[in-house]
Amino acid sequence: MIYPIVKYGDTVLEKPAATVTVFDAELQKLLDDMFESMYEAHGVGLAAPQIGISKRIAVIDVTFKEDPDRKLVLINPEIVKFEGRQSGQEGCLSIPEFRETVVRPKRVTVRAQNAGGDWFEHTGEELEARALMHETDHLNGKLYITHISSLKRDLMKRKIRKLQKAGEWV
Repeated sequence: MIYPIVKYGDTVLEKPAATVTVFDAELQKLLDDMFESMYEAHGVGLAAPQIGISKRIAVIDVTFKEDPDRKLVLINPEIVKFEGRQSGQEGCLSIPEFRETVVRPKRVTVRAQNAGGDWFEHTGEELEARALMHETDHLNGKLYITHISSLKRDLMKRKIRKLQKAGEWV
């Protein structure tokens, strides 16, 4: 099932998501649906709050279907280490049509659970490090716009309000 992507302005994106405690077939179905929804929206990462589900779940595939072995499922993830610095354009499926330069760590290690509930650590670099930080931010109720200047953020919010008034931001 393809879920619609929740857009900026929905409160589910602004609050920390709930810890996952049940690892069952229903969770596996949700994970499959999240990958399907992410691919349909042409994204490389998707957090459950972005489809209106306030749970600490994210999926990432920086290869966009090219290498199935690189697909990542992150349940209850926590960033345990980060180093270096990279600056690059970042966007978000929940804030379509907008992109800004965001500074993120160059290398990130996350500790998370897999679909079976087993804990693991995974280290990503470059785009994957950016995705790990971005999706974990979502699970903590933060969007990438918290990492840009207040001037740029306010300008973006004004443009979004204008789109909302025109009925073009649904």
